[in-house]
Amino acid sequence: MTVLLAAVLVIHAGVVGVLTANLISFWRDRHRALPTDLPRVSVLVPARNEEENLQVLLPTLLSQDGLEVEIVVVDDASEDETRAVLEDHAQPNLIVVEGDGPPAGWVGKPHALYQAAKRATGDVFVFLDADAQLRDDRALARLVGRWVHNGGDGTALTGLPRYLDRGPAALLTSLVPFAVLAALPIPLVPRTRSSSVSALNGQIWILGAGDYRRLEPHRAVKSDVLEDVMIGRFLKRSGVQLWFQNLGGEVAVTMYQSFGEAWRGFQKNAFLLAGGKPGGVATGAFVFFLLLYSLSWVVPSLLWVGGTLGLWALATLVGIKLAIDRAGRFPLWVSALAPVTLALGAALQLDSWRAHATGRVAWKGRTVG
Repeated sequence: MTVLLAAVLVIHAGVVGVLTANLISFWRDRHRALPTDLPRVSVLVPARNEEENLQVLLPTLLSQDGLEVEIVVVDDASEDETRAVLEDHAQPNLIVVEGDGPPAGWVGKPHALYQAAKRATGDVFVFLDADAQLRDDRALARLVGRWVHNGGDGTALTGLPRYLDRGPAALLTSLVPFAVLAALPIPLVPRTRSSSVSALNGQIWILGAGDYRRLEPHRAVKSDVLEDVMIGRFLKRSGVQLWFQNLGGEVAVTMYQSFGEAWRGFQKNAFLLAGGKPGGVATGAFVFFLLLYSLSWVVPSLLWVGGTLGLWALATLVGIKLAIDRAGRFPLWVSALAPVTLALGAALQLDSWRAHATGRVAWKGRTVG
């Protein structure tokens, strides 16, 4: 047990190093002067059964100032009042594309955004999920200003929004920034050509219209459930410089309203994110990731009674989670339940494996994978 806990502490020390570098990078990004001479922007939003979310998002989009913007929303064969909400917010710069679902070989979201891109006329595309919202009337100008500051054409910008999930759903949502900040060396993302050191968050990302039309990233990943991860890797392989920043001052996201909804939402991705393959194929990468994750974040909660090393392992676990939760503005009670949340992460990976292996993964009325 002593050797096991010592290994955990070594891993945690490495995570602290990565986390420190990431938080410094995020702080520097927030304190840079941004350009104000901005290109014309198209905001592209996929919407399937998003009547409630669009009532929050659309007013924040339509009130943007400081740049010329059009908004292209694809009603992806919605079965609720999504279309009525779009009609209620009708404006000359709001373009509604009527979708009829993805054709064979396509996943719904890539197809919807591919259709949106065909209608968009802006010089830069901002891809935004329907459960997002812009935090003030200059947020879009700052987002595009960050993209221009980082080089504009030939680059893509993405990052972490602020997550507004509250209640039990926040336990699982807090795993999103944890997975990024504890494992991804963010300063290396734009500085290396390796596609393995990349990250693209499909909730918010920006790419020049010319680069999009040249590369057609959604067509390149049309059948991938993890379309954002695959797009990030595809863009880096294609020579696009990828920047990952703290975008919480511009974009907020409410992913899920309940714990059950959050579990089902993450269930469709967790197995694949951990290295599994479609069809429930548990690759060596998945097994290794699950074992490493369990050693790092579950074992300390089980063996904390193992003397001083056990207490240190549990303390560093909670400290790392607390630091990331504070950066993401999660409530303190979420951090207090860090051992529970991280154990749920392991259980979620296993359940996601089961669901993919049995073909029982579905989201918004469609089978996934």
